Amino acid sequence: MRYTPKRFYFPDTMATWPWKRTINPHFEEVKAESEAWFREFKAFNPQSQKAFDRCDFKHLRTACDMMIVFFLIDEYTDVENAAATRDIVEVIIDAVKKPHTSRPEGEVILGEVVRQFWELAIKTASPASRRHFLKEFTEWLPSLVAQAADRDQGICRSVDDYLAVRRDNEVLYHPAVVELTGYITDIVMIDNDIASYNREQATGDENHNLITAAMQEYDLDVGSAIAWAASSHTELQRKFIDGLEKIPSWGNEVDDQLQEYIHGLANWARANYCWSFESGRYFGTKGAEIEQFRFVPLLPKVAIDPHLHKEAVVVADIEL
Repeated sequence: MRYTPKRFYFPDTMATWPWKRTINPHFEEVKAESEAWFREFKAFNPQSQKAFDRCDFKHLRTACDMMIVFFLIDEYTDVENAAATRDIVEVIIDAVKKPHTSRPEGEVILGEVVRQFWELAIKTASPASRRHFLKEFTEWLPSLVAQAADRDQGICRSVDDYLAVRRDNEVLYHPAVVELTGYITDIVMIDNDIASYNREQATGDENHNLITAAMQEYDLDVGSAIAWAASSHTELQRKFIDGLEKIPSWGNEVDDQLQEYIHGLANWARANYCWSFESGRYFGTKGAEIEQFRFVPLLPKVAIDPHLHKEAVVVADIEL
């Protein structure tokens, strides 16, 4: 019988990452605008909205809105079966394809949230950025249906299968850049799954998590699985740093744009790591304490009402 601890150690996976934490100087102003926009939808019941309001979302307006969109997609689809998730995904894809068209009456609120997000985003995004986002976003969404199907059947994938599902949305052009993007995708995924494991095991949704996959495939307890994930994280960091030397030159203008993209990739990894501790989503008010001392109390199992969906979905209010 596998040992179940009362707490686990959260390794400092980003201790040596060269890209340090920074905050955009316009964050507070833009955060307020973004949150005010979202509250108008009443997409959560009052209890869940209160839990949501405890979270901080970083960067400028489009990024703030995008974090809210991903948060909402995550909460809405986490409680649905594969068929209902597929319907939601189709609504979202239709919304980003028709950002200037009002959504049908009675449709899941995600359609209008995504439509307004994208309608505002395309005003400032470059044509290349718009194309890239639409491609990656619409290729990622079907993975939510696969996740729901796994949940319906109680399936926990092997580590390789799980990573393949989570990587579905990452493709860019030159092989060296593709490699760097893939490394960052896996780095972000590992940090996210370590941070979210406690919340997901408490709410019964831990099967779609790398830590659970490693526990099952390698017969590990939670602490050993997290240590395995942290070791993989260190190796990915090494590969990313080494891979920077493989990037060819395409001339000053293109090189400058590519460096900005790569810098954004590296900062994404740092931002995701910081957000895990600072947002309140995974550690409630104890994020700073856990980041300092690294020990996470294992949450008890909680019952989730299977009849609550869409606007009535319950956002777990984590308090360790």
